[in-house]
Amino acid sequence: MPKLIKSFSFALNGLKICAFRGANFKIHLFFTMMAILLGFFLNISNTEWIIILLCIAFVLCMEMMNTAVEQLCDVIHREYHHGIKIVKDVAAGAVLLSAIVAAICGAFIFFPKILSFIQSM
Repeated sequence: MPKLIKSFSFALNGLKICAFRGANFKIHLFFTMMAILLGFFLNISNTEWIIILLCIAFVLCMEMMNTAVEQLCDVIHREYHHGIKIVKDVAAGAVLLSAIVAAICGAFIFFPKILSFIQSM
């Protein structure tokens, strides 16, 4: 059991590192809070909640993996290296792609509800 507790503490430390040090992670957390608040305000369905939460988790996980890749690359090779640049760019591209897909999913869920809300006013 102590080994399991230690594993959770390492994982929580990783979350803390991203939340307090990662500027991009903070931006994703801001949009996470906006999506959650909008979901409550617009009373989205359970299925829509599942989609939103999966998108949030996917983007945050991708950002954490990107941070890990960047940190590892910086440890391995501190100076500029073309191969390291490619690795970092691809990892950042994965975050961007996940964020774009999440935004599209959010648009499909939220825009019709926002339009309906505006029309009912």
